[in-house]
Amino acid sequence: MGRRRQRVDPAAGARAGALPEAIAALSRSLPSGPSPEIFRRAKFDRPEATSALWQLLFRVLSPLPAGNALASLALEVQARLVKSALCSQGYPRLALAQLPEDGSQGSRELLLALSWLLARGPVPEQMLAQARVPLGDEMTVCQCEALASPGPPAPHMEAEGPVDVRHVQWLMGKLRFRWRQLVSSQQEQCALLSKIHLYTRGCHSDQSLSHLSVTEAEMLRDPEGGQQLLRTLERENQRLEAVLAWRRSELVFWRWMDTVLGTCAPEVPAAASQPTFLPWVPEHGGGELDLVVRELQALEEELRAAAERRRAAWEAKAGGCGRGPEWSAARRASREAVEKELGALQQCWEQDGGPAQPHGPHRLVRREDGAAGDRDLRAAVVIRTLRSQEACLEAVLRRLQGQCRQELARLVGALPGLIWIPPPGR
Repeated sequence: MGRRRQRVDPAAGARAGALPEAIAALSRSLPSGPSPEIFRRAKFDRPEATSALWQLLFRVLSPLPAGNALASLALEVQARLVKSALCSQGYPRLALAQLPEDGSQGSRELLLALSWLLARGPVPEQMLAQARVPLGDEMTVCQCEALASPGPPAPHMEAEGPVDVRHVQWLMGKLRFRWRQLVSSQQEQCALLSKIHLYTRGCHSDQSLSHLSVTEAEMLRDPEGGQQLLRTLERENQRLEAVLAWRRSELVFWRWMDTVLGTCAPEVPAAASQPTFLPWVPEHGGGELDLVVRELQALEEELRAAAERRRAAWEAKAGGCGRGPEWSAARRASREAVEKELGALQQCWEQDGGPAQPHGPHRLVRREDGAAGDRDLRAAVVIRTLRSQEACLEAVLRRLQGQCRQELARLVGALPGLIWIPPPGR
């Protein structure tokens, strides 16, 4: 007597497999994304998923090429950078900052941090755009912050002891030398691009381009490199398909994340209306709160009195500079002058920018006939706009430098015995 098989609802099976498919699509769309099993273990706060999520958050918050030295940092350093980056972006949960940096625990909290980043913006699309393989010779015209790579925050260095002015001057000279090297290399690259575009004129199948790019010319020179480029494009297409699959099924992922958030203990303060940086005060503690408010007001008065004493001592030491109607009038005149210059500068940029401001990367195309499409940008127009903006900035800089020199001379004249040696003119 055979056993009767139970009938399975196809819709129920599809719903049951939607969550693994959504997590797998998310994992494939992220750079070096972990396996979907890591997400499942992170829900139950398993320690074996912690290190993989630390590394994933580090790659999401500081997208760096594979050969970069920061990509091979120790796990503790990556964890510190992730905490700093999330704190600077306003991550609301304080439990992340209290996690150990050795990767021993906290996988569920890291999963919540990753979901917070996913909810804020299109993280998979941004990662895909930053790792995009450019087939043409492109140049970024605008300087938007969205196009800049959000790297790890710069470490804050405190100077130990007095700072040597000669060392600062040496650093400025080194920075100026590196800047000139960068400009020279950019000019050399533009000259080489112009030669390639000129020599390969008429070789492209697309008549609107008429010439080959550097990548296309390299494929003709090295066929093996072309095969490697083809494999890279295939991987990029796979990530693009994963991003599309993730967008189709992300609602299932967010429902699952609601269950993950439900397993976490509520943080203090528990009320959603209270900011996370204020201590939670019970309702029956109104008298204690009034006492704390009075103590804080008394401390504020003491701090204000101490600040007034230190300001008065500094002004007395500086010979009375910084007090009186003359100082207030000079400060008001300086503020009005700066606001006027900023308004004139903004108006100059709006006039020179044309009806449509250039934005995003553009492909460099050499055209002999001079014909340009509706969305094309002429290099001469962009160069003229940039030079006009540069002239405005240089004029403002020279004017501010002159005002600073006059102010320094006035302050030095008020302090007898002080010798002021201005920097040599360039």
